[in-house]
Amino acid sequence: MKKFILIAFMACNSLATLAQNHWSEVPYLTQSLSDKAIKEVLVSTEGGSIQVSGVEPSQARIEVYVVPNNNQDLTQEELKQRMEEYYTLRITDNNHELHAKAERKHDNTDWRKSVSIGFKIYVPQMVATNLTTAGGSIHLTNLTGEQNFVTSGGSLHVNQVIGKIKGSTSGGSIHVTNSQQYIELTTSGGSITASNCTGTIKLATSGGSLKLNQLKGDIDASTSGGSVNGDDISGKLLASTSGGSIDLTALACNLEGATSSGSIHVQMREMGKYIKLNTSAGHIDVQLPQQKGLDLNLKGSRVNAAINGSFDGRQEKDRIEGKLNGGGALIEAYASNGSVNVKFD
Repeated sequence: MKKFILIAFMACNSLATLAQNHWSEVPYLTQSLSDKAIKEVLVSTEGGSIQVSGVEPSQARIEVYVVPNNNQDLTQEELKQRMEEYYTLRITDNNHELHAKAERKHDNTDWRKSVSIGFKIYVPQMVATNLTTAGGSIHLTNLTGEQNFVTSGGSLHVNQVIGKIKGSTSGGSIHVTNSQQYIELTTSGGSITASNCTGTIKLATSGGSLKLNQLKGDIDASTSGGSVNGDDISGKLLASTSGGSIDLTALACNLEGATSSGSIHVQMREMGKYIKLNTSAGHIDVQLPQQKGLDLNLKGSRVNAAINGSFDGRQEKDRIEGKLNGGGALIEAYASNGSVNVKFD
């Protein structure tokens, strides 16, 4: 085992020539991991960001960044003294595991002398992670494996990751792109953007909007306080919001959509087995491709459907129920206080 207990250690001799520095741009410490064959990364820090990227084994390394809070510009010696007095930094590698932990020595550290300690970690692509930070963002790029990560006050960024991906933030946005297999991401106070992803995808936010683009698989996307916008989605989609509209285009999927206080707009590129839509305080617009057969169940304050073909059922001002052209895929739409409008292209 190779173990380092680092209280204050500068990354390279060239830093000694600098009286002042932007510590967010220059590593406080750099250590090679090229001969370690790291398979698992475990990181914990109280106030900085964490980035893990897959690279060629020869480029594997860990970089530590120390940023004084309150926009202070410290000299090398001042930063060294602050780290020695208030913080402990531990980095160990053993059995192909990398452990990195930054923490305060004392709970009552003067906030005016506090710093943020972040990590940029470059490891082989096949790696698992377990990451925790109390006040920074988390970035994952070009990885394959099981990824678990949590931040209390930053954003999540996932790109080109394959495997089981599970992350959460209490106060930031989420961006996931070019990833696949199993994705579960949640935030209590930010928006979510997901694009070019496949697999089982679960996205949830308590206070932001959802933007979905080029997704394929079993998708569950929900928000308690924002809108849902989607384009080019196939497979199965469950989209719900308690406080916004739903706007979905170029769909080729089974669809369930619900909102408590907004309208729903859906445009299907190809039909799946069913569409189920519900709103309590808005209207519903559905655009469908020409189909040989549909089962229609439409209810609203007013229902408008340009039916073209044989219809067997009930057609009234506020509802249409029956089989179009012998029946087929289910189209179910309920608007408690708005109209339902269906057209065929």
